[in-house]
Amino acid sequence: MILIAESDSTKTEWVLIEQDDLVQQSSTEGINPLIQTRKEISRSIRLNLPPVFFRRRLKQVYYYGTGCISAKEKDKVMTSFRAQFKSPVHIESNLLAAAHGLFKNKTGIACMLDADSASCFYDGKTIVKSVRSVGYILGDEGSSVTLGKLFLSDILNGLSPQRLTRDFYEKFHIKGDDIIQSVYNHSSPPNSFLVSVSNFLTGYTDDEYVFNLLVNNLRNFFTRSILQYDYKNYPVRFAGSAAYNWSAILKDVGRKFGVNIDRIEKSPMNGLIEYYAQNMNER
Repeated sequence: MILIAESDSTKTEWVLIEQDDLVQQSSTEGINPLIQTRKEISRSIRLNLPPVFFRRRLKQVYYYGTGCISAKEKDKVMTSFRAQFKSPVHIESNLLAAAHGLFKNKTGIACMLDADSASCFYDGKTIVKSVRSVGYILGDEGSSVTLGKLFLSDILNGLSPQRLTRDFYEKFHIKGDDIIQSVYNHSSPPNSFLVSVSNFLTGYTDDEYVFNLLVNNLRNFFTRSILQYDYKNYPVRFAGSAAYNWSAILKDVGRKFGVNIDRIEKSPMNGLIEYYAQNMNER
């Protein structure tokens, strides 16, 4: 039996797999070694994951996560996971999860658009070239976090429509000064609040202001994260809640760049399960 986990900063998906069968599935809060200590990661796993995940004898744990960009961060996660599951642990970025889930053993351009954003050229085995997630402060163009950040900036600078601003304050039960507190001094990760703001905007995509905000956010992603690849000769696919929720607009923006998107998945997990079923004998 193996355990597969895929995480961004706001949520983690877990599945137990026996041969080709899905034994157990769960979802918990996100894991990010860039902003969490080893003890915080271990505590999050132990308190939120159902007990059945700790009772099974595991051949291997495969973890794909945001923030796993250096040996230091990977070691932090590996130490936490080994302590909790008492099994061998393999750590990779969640961008590779998108590549494995979207393409299995085939070649293509895999894009991740969720709380974070990233893209890569995948040769069917490994990531050959990538535009990685650098976090919402330095980048993550196209992501739900960036959309939320852009909207909040407009609210605070009086640039958002009055009706939308009023609906936002009523929905979140906050005032202008509370926005800054929620982003910078809130007890939960600030990107969680920004994702919730983006989810709020998803219900207003027929509003011209929101539509343009979303389109410009996505255009920035294509410019910085797709156009540098040979996108005319390889399939382009997306994984992530943001990509899934905005799929029609995303495809339309892509067409205007000459990019044909042939697949969008809300999560790479189903594809990951298929990937490991196909490659289990090699592992």
